[in-house]
This record gives sequence, C-alpha cells and structure tokens, in this order.
Amino acid sequence: MAGGVSFVALRPAGAGLACALLLAAPLPANSFEIFGWKFFESAEDEANAVPDPLPYEADLTISNGADDLTKELKDASLLVQQQEKPPSGEAGLLARSLSDRERLIAQLYADGRYGGTVDITLAGIPLETALEQSDLPDARPVKVEILVNPGPVFTFSNIDVSSQDGDLSTDPSFWGLAKGEVAASGKILTAEKRMIAVLRDRGYPKARIAERRITADHSTNTLAVALIADAGHQARFGPVSVKGTEVTDPDFVVQQAMLPVGGVYSPEDLARARKRLNELGIFSSIRLVEGEIEGPDGTMPVTIEVSERKRHVIGAGASWSSTEGFGVESYWRRRNLFGRGELLSVEGSVGRIGNESVLDMEYSARIAFEKPGVFGPLTSFSTSLQARQEHPDAYKSRSITYDAYLNREFSEQLKGRAGAEVFYANEEDAFGDGDYLLVGLPADLTFDNRDDKLNPSKGIFAALFAEPAYDTLNSNAMGFIKGTVSSYYALDQAKRFILAGRVSTGSILAPSVESVPASRRFIAGGGGSIRGYAYRNVGPRKDGEVTGGRSIIELSGEVRVMVTETIGIVGFVDAGNAYEDSIPDFSESLKVGVGAGLRYFTPIGPLRVDAAVPLDPGQDDPDFALYVGLSQAF
Repeated sequence: MAGGVSFVALRPAGAGLACALLLAAPLPANSFEIFGWKFFESAEDEANAVPDPLPYEADLTISNGADDLTKELKDASLLVQQQEKPPSGEAGLLARSLSDRERLIAQLYADGRYGGTVDITLAGIPLETALEQSDLPDARPVKVEILVNPGPVFTFSNIDVSSQDGDLSTDPSFWGLAKGEVAASGKILTAEKRMIAVLRDRGYPKARIAERRITADHSTNTLAVALIADAGHQARFGPVSVKGTEVTDPDFVVQQAMLPVGGVYSPEDLARARKRLNELGIFSSIRLVEGEIEGPDGTMPVTIEVSERKRHVIGAGASWSSTEGFGVESYWRRRNLFGRGELLSVEGSVGRIGNESVLDMEYSARIAFEKPGVFGPLTSFSTSLQARQEHPDAYKSRSITYDAYLNREFSEQLKGRAGAEVFYANEEDAFGDGDYLLVGLPADLTFDNRDDKLNPSKGIFAALFAEPAYDTLNSNAMGFIKGTVSSYYALDQAKRFILAGRVSTGSILAPSVESVPASRRFIAGGGGSIRGYAYRNVGPRKDGEVTGGRSIIELSGEVRVMVTETIGIVGFVDAGNAYEDSIPDFSESLKVGVGAGLRYFTPIGPLRVDAAVPLDPGQDDPDFALYVGLSQAF
C-alpha cells in the first residue's frame, strides 16, 4: 500500500470516538512580538478585520479528573486561544469549532490517549446538529462549551519496523519505540523522521514511509504499530543549475556551493552548501531543489533557487558605559559590487562622547573591500584603510592603518588568514610625543565550534594572533602574540544554567615598552577586559600615568541563569593585569572585578546590562561601572 495510512480500532460497542488518527501535534497560536512589545498592532487588526464578526465565550472542561491535561488542551484549542479574534459569522464559528475538535483529538493522541472524546456545543446545540441546521440562537456572545473526556492512556504492544530497501534496523528500540511504553503519537512521528533521515544520509534522497499501520485495541488499551519504509534509488549529485539571480554570476554561485557533482548524495553536503551561500550575505533566501533521479547511475540534478538582497545597506549602532561614555557608529555597504559577492564598506564611529571635549573624543573612519572565492571557494581577499584617533586616559593616538589579507577556511570550525600591514601613528603618552611607522606581516587562526555565536551554551572559541613587525622610523624590530580561549558548559539539559570561562594572554617582543606604540601596548581594564575598572587603566605606570606593558593576562568566569524564556541573570568575576616585561612576572597582583548582570533575550541576541565593582581600584578607577551592550560579554 504505497504511501498509505491505515487505522484499525478494536473497541467495545457504543463507544463514541470516530476512527481517525491525526498524527500531528497541534501548535498553539502565538502573536509576533519584538523585545516584548507588539508593533503596529492596530494597523494589523484593521488590515485583518473580518466581516460580520461573531463574538463568543469558550469554556473547556475535562472529565475523569485529568486536570493535568488542562493547560496543554487549552493551548491547543483555537476556540479558547482566539476568543479575542471573533470569526466571520456563524459559518466562521462552525469552521473554527470543527478545526478545534481535530486539534484536541490530535493532542489526546500526542498524550497516548486513543479512546477519548471531544464534544462541542454552541449555544447549547451539539456541533453536528449546528452543522445541519446552520442557524444559532440570537444571544450574543455565543456560549461555546468544550467537554473533553481524555480516556485511558494506551501503551505500545506489537511494533514492527521494516524497509523495502536500504537495510534499516528492525529493532524498534533503535527508533525510540518500546513495548509497554506510553503510545504517544509523537514517538511514532519521530521514529518515521529518523528512518527517513538515516536513509537520506545513506544516499537515498527520495526515501519515504510507504506504509503506516496502527491498530488500537480498546479492550486492552494497547496500540500496535507497523512502519514500512521505502528507500527508493540511491542517487549521485548531477548537474547544478541556478535560478533567481539578477546581478550575481550563476557560475560563482555554483562554485561557492561546492556540491560534489558525481558524488553520492548527502544531506550534509546540501546543508554545507546552503551555509556557504548564506555566509556570502547577498541572498535573502536560498533553496536547494532536488530533481528526479535519472539514468542507471542515479544522477540527480540540483537547482539552487536564490533571491538577492538589496545591494545598498545603511546601519547604525550605539553603546554606553559609565566609564567610557557614549559611543555611536554607522556604516554604508554595497553588496555584490561586481556580481561575485564583493562587499564595499564605509564605516565611521565616535566614542567617549560626554567624557571628553570634541577635539579629544575618539574617532574612526574606515573603508574596506572583501572579495570571496578569490582562489577557489574556500578563500577570500580583504583589504582596508582606516584613520583613527584613540584617547583613553593613558594616551592619545592618531593613526592610519592599511592592511590586506588572504583568508582561508580549513573547515567549518577552523579559519585563518595572513597578510601585510602598514601602521603609522603619532602618539602622546607618559613617555612624551612619538611617531611610529610599522610594517608587519599579521596572521591569525580561529577555531569556533560554539552552538550559538551570540549566546553559546556549549563549545569552544579559540583565537591566536601573531605579527612580526619593524618600525622603520625608529629602527626597532618587534613581534606581537596574543591568544584567547573561551569555553561554555551547560549544567542541565534545558541549558538554563551555563558556566562560561575565558583566558587571554599576550606578549610583545620588543627592546622596551617605550619602543612600542602606546596604542599597540597591552593595557587592561574596561568592558571587554576587567569589568569595574576604567577603560585601559590597568598596567605599568610612570609618574602615576599608565604606560602599558609588553605582556598581559586576563581571566573571566560567569554563571549564566535563565530565569524565564526571555530574562536571565549573570554573576561574574574578572581578573587580570598587564606587565612591563614580555612574559608576565606577576610583580603586581591580579586586579579583580566582580559583578552581576541582567539579560533580556531577543531574536537578535541577548541585551546585556552589567554592573561591576573593582576590588582593588587604582588611580582614576571608579567605585563601580555599568555596561550596556548586545550579546554576551564573551
């Protein structure tokens, strides 16, 4: 019976539940919100206004003392959840009631209850009678009564799993089905999905459940299940074509997708192709459509259907902390500049607003260009020119930097880049005024297997940076090295309690601290370092002024707790210091800051508010500090 579903009910005479199996879990209706607020609600209501709205009041009652089902049944009921959205006339109310009965029965099946009944009355008239006469009493609002008799809980009896091809395991427990367990319909659906997924992973893209036979025995309250899978033909990736491009070169899309034409079909290859295309940032939607399997070798063509995003982007952002003041930034971007994923960016920012005079605030202007696929799909080229003024308490720096990098993706987790840099700076610090012109060869390597970049619950992030450089104005050779490792661990399966830790250390090989530009020296303190201390205010000093050092160590630990689905709290400890020598000698003890924070989880990441106290404040350090930002601290 290809693609068929059969259901056999063995039950005593006189029972009242129709013999139909709805193997689908009902979904509660939810409104769309952003940051907890509903936007344009009035306009939406006006646009969705229905003719002849019929108000009603719904009440759901559960018999046989099964009060534990009340919440999930009410969540599944459209009549209950949508009382504030009246349907259009009596026909609309009848249609909603019919849908509601199906949803409630499906919810009972999801709980393993196959002998229950759902009775709905409208103004005292049974639903079936109301459907026949199509006329309800005039009283408004209409009283709607929903009576649910959940019936007994069924358990699995005989379970038979087989496949026509594909060599699937016939052990029911392998698929999460076991005799004697509660016969929840969701378990059957999950088993079917796993069977199809296993077959697809083995190269059978057209795998399906050919037959599902379910027999409910109401005399024993048991459910017998037989699932038969059809693997179909094994396939190989065939020709790849592209649809939907307007500016983008279709050959470039095929190149970046990297589908292995001629190789055995794999869903993972499709997922990686979609991820690579999405990371280009030029498409608003991406679909990989599998064609029909053709020929004796099982060739299956793939069509990449894309929709291009708008090419011009303008954005802005803001930040604030009690120690660094306000900061604003904006950017303009031109996507897909020449039709092969190129990106041109113009960026600008102003920092320490309110903490300094206009001439002494921090400014930055940058123009950058990126070209993917420069030497194959796993490489890209990037270059930028930046002018910047920095003015923390320790120094004032005006600099111009030009860099160019060749980037390489070694795997989904491991990426690296290497390039060249020219850095000019005019700086004022505790050592006086100085000019520097550094020519360097920077390189970095990044490993990232976190499950969520903005709010990770497991995984590791590690970054290593190194750059040999030569100061042509002062004839000094130097080398910069810095490494950072962050790790995350969830204490419970629901990921409501998470431990997070970070370690950073760095070293500068140079003749002296003074020979290194102040903006390139290691100075700790601030929101991205040791919270609670002033920004870049922890490190070696000369005559009371921070000079920075040639080595640094920073440690951070957080306990993150989700109180609700949208609210979280964090307790944290930061520690660190910078030292004059190239290797930390711990001549000064680590500076420690402690604090707590609040998180509000939004679709674009957690909104973060942290308050920190320095335990050993030094000169110019505050009594406490506040930080506001988006995403976790690390």
